Amino acid sequence: MSKVNRFDVITIFPDYLAPLNLSLIGRAIDAGLIEIGIHDLRDQTSDVHGSVDDTPYGGGAGMVMSPEPWGKAIDAVAELAPGVEHELIVLTPAGEKLTQDLAIELTSSKHLIFACGRYEGIDVRVSDYYANASGFKVREVSIGDYVLGGGEVATLVIMEAIIRLLPGVIGNPSSLDEESHTLRDGDDSLVEYPNYTKPKEWRGLSVPDVLLSGNHGEIAKWRLEQAKSRTNNRPK
Repeated sequence: MSKVNRFDVITIFPDYLAPLNLSLIGRAIDAGLIEIGIHDLRDQTSDVHGSVDDTPYGGGAGMVMSPEPWGKAIDAVAELAPGVEHELIVLTPAGEKLTQDLAIELTSSKHLIFACGRYEGIDVRVSDYYANASGFKVREVSIGDYVLGGGEVATLVIMEAIIRLLPGVIGNPSSLDEESHTLRDGDDSLVEYPNYTKPKEWRGLSVPDVLLSGNHGEIAKWRLEQAKSRTNNRPK
């Protein structure tokens, strides 16, 4: 197993993950800081149609993703990272909410496997099985209280939230210390203060005088006050 963090994504739409080759993540791959594998779930099916779903027991609308292709795909992906714990991330509206603290926690995982469900979701026995399997940890995660067509978008969000925190990915790592949800006021996390750049005047709007003062103590005080105000006044 490489010493870098490895991410594997299982999906029926591999092309959906193409943005992982862009920007920060793409550069992190090229620099050898991370490894990413994208895997087509249909490669683990045995029928000519590549079937990955079936009707739900108990009746109801929609289709449920079958456990057998998922079991085969997860087993195959786990073999790509021997000797480490595999953390299986199942994307579901029923999962724990993605937060900055969760993203920070997940940076310590050497191997993350993302299961991108579709339709009415994945047969729950997949999560139940791997939650009790040796060498595996299962985490059900949601990015918000809304429904998407599948887990691919959520996977892109979660992976970017994690990967940008890894050593060497951000050019100036100190920028991570003063961004939203990393800024702290005691135990409370804050959103970031407002930022300005040149020109000093733009369409009748001016940069606050304190930012032009050169007084770093006053600037830090102003930024903290602004962060608190923004945090307290943002829509709930």
